[in-house]
Amino acid sequence: MAAHLSSGRVNLTALREAGRRELREFLDKCAGSKAIVWDEYLTGPFGLIAQYSLLKEHEVEKMFTLKPGRLPQADVKNIIFFVRPRLELMDIITDNVLREDRGRSPQRDFHILFVPRRSLLCEQWLKEQGVLGSFIHREQYSLDLIPFDGDLLSMESESAFKECYLESDQTTLYHAAKGLMTLQALYGTIPQIFGKGECARHVANMMIRMKREFPGSQNSIFPVFDTLLLLDRNVDLLTPLATQLTYEGLIDEIYGIQNTYVKLPPEKFAPKKQGEGGKDLPTEPKKLQLNSAEELYAEIRDKNFNAVGSVLSKKAKIISAAFEERHHAKTVGEIKQFVSQLPHMQAARSSLANHTSIAELIKDITTSEDFFDNLTVEQEFMSGIDTDKVNNYIEDCIAQKHPLIKILRLVCLQSVCNSGLKQKVLDYYKREILQTYGYEHILTLNNLEKAGLLKPQTSSRNNYPTIRKTLRLWMDDVNEQNPNDISYVYSGYAPLSVRLAQLLARPGWRSIEEVLKMLPGPHFEERQQLPTGLQKKRQHGENRVTLVFFLGGVTYAEIAALRFLSQMEDGGTEYVIATTKLINGTTWIKSLMEKLEPAPF
Repeated sequence: MAAHLSSGRVNLTALREAGRRELREFLDKCAGSKAIVWDEYLTGPFGLIAQYSLLKEHEVEKMFTLKPGRLPQADVKNIIFFVRPRLELMDIITDNVLREDRGRSPQRDFHILFVPRRSLLCEQWLKEQGVLGSFIHREQYSLDLIPFDGDLLSMESESAFKECYLESDQTTLYHAAKGLMTLQALYGTIPQIFGKGECARHVANMMIRMKREFPGSQNSIFPVFDTLLLLDRNVDLLTPLATQLTYEGLIDEIYGIQNTYVKLPPEKFAPKKQGEGGKDLPTEPKKLQLNSAEELYAEIRDKNFNAVGSVLSKKAKIISAAFEERHHAKTVGEIKQFVSQLPHMQAARSSLANHTSIAELIKDITTSEDFFDNLTVEQEFMSGIDTDKVNNYIEDCIAQKHPLIKILRLVCLQSVCNSGLKQKVLDYYKREILQTYGYEHILTLNNLEKAGLLKPQTSSRNNYPTIRKTLRLWMDDVNEQNPNDISYVYSGYAPLSVRLAQLLARPGWRSIEEVLKMLPGPHFEERQQLPTGLQKKRQHGENRVTLVFFLGGVTYAEIAALRFLSQMEDGGTEYVIATTKLINGTTWIKSLMEKLEPAPF
């Protein structure tokens, strides 16, 4: 099941095992049969740690979604609430507990598990509602970093960016530091820490303080990671706004990938039977899991979408040739060998059919005129063309009332590529947006400004062209089929965040001091002392391992670019990626949107 977690340089199964162990210990505290009441948001992340079979082994008989009203009937001894520490969820739990029939026998015991931390505020709230005493066990389960794939960890904290950059709330940063301490306990102390940005500085400081306060946490494990690079999302606000052009990035842009699963329109996946025409088409969305456990997906996920078609057609030829082999199998031995390969071949054929269908769905969108026009404007902005005046395409889209998020992504992209917009251009866009989409979006515009995404130009100098040229962020001659540079993930634009990681590895950040000063937040380096005898002697030709932690979210295109650097022949560095949340431009802007509700008169 978890083979894909141990396929990389760092075996992430150990982290998953630690999470499962902690979960088992808690479940065993509540003796007897159990029902779990889930905060719906947690079911996805938990599914990556433990399957239902594990819960079943520990007497979990029923599972319900947390909602107001009476709890469903269940003949169990324990009811356990798995929740995030949020007041609105405490209200629902209070309602559930108060409606419990006290007269019933035997009585059911209540327990609450806060994920990822217990909250005094929530417990105080439950106390004021008069239900805190009903809970026998009140504990926390530190689900900090969840392994998504062999080189990918995420905290799946959906409001991390907003909390860090708008509300100056450092809770997520504390959890990030805790998660990194857990990683160091399992994989050894990371000798070098580099960082860029305010939040990165906070996380590094917290880690150093935690290490000082718990001197026993020093362990005698050979360090697996050589370097930790902490990057603030607001150092590179541009990358998530652009449309990702890798296969996985486009699936996420169009359909949204949630905890490695995607839901797709079912029509394309209906089995075609002769003579039945289109009757009985499925109506339920097709749900597929996407990770590197699937051979074909591992091969195409990080390719530019324009290079996917040729791979799929090559694969189709190989598979049909393999099935043809059965006609040549004459002896019993040959037939036996063919039969033994059959399950693998059938899995490959079904995987190919799925990805061909997904590619067709995506192609319908990427070949549309609207997609092309949108991409053209994005690429003009990123290469520095006409970023300082009102854009005709954006004006037309507002007039035709295209989805608001699409407009906001483009306007923010223009603002970031121009180091802010001239006041009259900014005022014009704001006025058009509010008059077309409604004045309730004034708070959203305010949030975007606070986050630095949509702002007036403060100095007369636009720094973006200097940053673009120095870091080679725009490449005109990009090779999408056989890339030689990370810019292939956006067909021309190299993600700034990944370029920083690349330059840190070679030749080092000293070569770009001037540009680093133009980007927000401090840049720093810390060294952590290793116990004697644990200093790493590198074998000749052995790659360094760097953990890149994105504070505020990371896109699949950036992950693809880092994987590309890991696979480079002469790269010398392999990357593992960690983040507070996997994002794309739409989910990111959505997390900053706020709607003014009309007053209840």
